Amino acid sequence: MVRIDMHVHTEYSPDCATTLQEVINTARAMHLDYVAITDHNRVEGALRLREMAPQKIIVGEEIKTTGGEVIGLFLEKYIPPRLSPEDTVAKIKEQGGLVYIPHPFDRLRKSPLKAEKLLSILSQVDILEVQNSRCLLRADNQRAETFAVQHQLLRGAGSDGHIAAEIGASFVEMSPFESKEQFLQNLQTGRVVGRYSGVLVHFVSTWNKFRKKR
Repeated sequence: MVRIDMHVHTEYSPDCATTLQEVINTARAMHLDYVAITDHNRVEGALRLREMAPQKIIVGEEIKTTGGEVIGLFLEKYIPPRLSPEDTVAKIKEQGGLVYIPHPFDRLRKSPLKAEKLLSILSQVDILEVQNSRCLLRADNQRAETFAVQHQLLRGAGSDGHIAAEIGASFVEMSPFESKEQFLQNLQTGRVVGRYSGVLVHFVSTWNKFRKKR
């Protein structure tokens, strides 16, 4: 079995200061075999890390759409923000990527994909994040779990780590895979594992965002 954290940020995100080497070191310490790098509206960090990390890196991007955030996984190139959710999904699919919806029902964030938009693209969604370590209300993750079961969606988990110590807080344990297709197949029987990061990490992200703007 292997472990994959499907939602990790690096210093290439405006609210994160985690270096690429820190990602490698923490992933090793947390016994992660795969890490999906999902920086906000950027893929440079993921592409660089794929070349330097001993772990297997999935190139992703957390894309700000006009209706909320959508993650593309198994990407090769950048997708611009501020497109509609429908156009963003089309851009992901054009390059053979997977559509992953992060923190879909988090009531304390402004960034989740709006409910009506989620329903409008539901047939194109590959994975729904049912465990996000940064969700402060556990019921929001539980609602995502229920929604995934009701709509027969594959279940994902990610730390949403913006500081190194968060990486590996949530992950899926599953059979090894060597391709996107095998990943989807093996994810069907994957086991979601997770813990919560607490409140303080959000303040760290806010500080990082402020510091980088100075």
